[in-house]
Amino acid sequence: MDVLNLAQFTGAAPNVSDAFTINGQPGDFYRCSSQETLRFLVGSGETVLLRVVNSGLNQELFFAVANHKLTVVAADASYTKPFSTNVIMLGPGQTTDVLLTADQPPAHYYMAAHAYNSANAPFDNTTTTAILQYKGAPCVTRQGNLQAQRAVPAQLPGFNDTATAAAFTAQMKSPSRVEVPLEIDEDLFFTVGLGLFNCSTPNTQRCQGPNRTRFTASINNVSFVFPRRNSIMQAYYQGNSAGVFTTDFPPIPPLAFDYTGNVSRGLWQPTRGTKAYKLKYKSKVQVILQDTSIVTIENHPMHLHGYEFYVVGTGIGNFNPSKDTASFNLLDPPRRNTIGTPPGGWVAIRFVADNPGVWLMHCHIDSHIFWGLAMVFLVENGEGHLQSVQSPPLDLPQC
Repeated sequence: MDVLNLAQFTGAAPNVSDAFTINGQPGDFYRCSSQETLRFLVGSGETVLLRVVNSGLNQELFFAVANHKLTVVAADASYTKPFSTNVIMLGPGQTTDVLLTADQPPAHYYMAAHAYNSANAPFDNTTTTAILQYKGAPCVTRQGNLQAQRAVPAQLPGFNDTATAAAFTAQMKSPSRVEVPLEIDEDLFFTVGLGLFNCSTPNTQRCQGPNRTRFTASINNVSFVFPRRNSIMQAYYQGNSAGVFTTDFPPIPPLAFDYTGNVSRGLWQPTRGTKAYKLKYKSKVQVILQDTSIVTIENHPMHLHGYEFYVVGTGIGNFNPSKDTASFNLLDPPRRNTIGTPPGGWVAIRFVADNPGVWLMHCHIDSHIFWGLAMVFLVENGEGHLQSVQSPPLDLPQC
């Protein structure tokens, strides 16, 4: 919270972290931490399941295990068609389940993770490690103490290796044919990215501190402001949304431009507001998430509360509906709840709005949320109590 509060005060990006960790431990490559490096014992020939979660707040990560292949079997708690890889990439909040077979000579092998940095911005370039230790692997003695033999190093991609990140994501598919919405009721186009907010007029929420130009972020040029007086959910269902939110979130950008080109500085400052987009119950929704080059292109891991969705397409550059939809995978696309926008590119998702309520869609990079890279879907009730939000209890506090 200290890091977040300082960033809010200065208007700059959060301070870069000091270390990454695996299950809370930084590992051998940091000062004073090697004594606590985690070791995971495995027997020769065993197959183990690794459930890998990126619990970092502000950084995508590459992860690998030295000399071992990883077989991906699930992502975001949904099964995938198994595929083999040397490395996985996870955005904040993403999960990947992999099978690892201990088929190497008995030894000590590093598990390692470091940053995938798709933006032109400072980042933590350190590497966190744990050790996959075969039972019976030889040890050496130093100064009378029994210590493990030196671990085999893991090979990780370069920090800005977008090609490897994209190739990994592209291999994700569902295990079999799935029911993807084919006829679309709501065809939405969302630009996602950063911006700058000029404090030419005082603003208590965004213009504290010495820096009068501050980082911001937006979807469709609307920088989301979290309500303070009442929740959107409560305000809507109690019929008193005035002063809390509006339902005029734009389905397309208010102005079309070359999203991944050289964007005029006049388009760098979004408007601010608490806006929702209404969806009828059971409507079939497609959202194109288009990265922009405002400030910098970046992989934004976009997360939707209350839903899983199918990732039906992705590409580099500006989305072109006349040609890009022809390449959509409508047979066995992966089911996710968080998906990255390719740096300088787009990703297409589809879902059925069958969960009524108010659901936040936001970038899972923590600093981008408080900069405003978020919006909400307001999914209306269907018919009957099984398709409706449960009424609030009679003793719901009034404030």
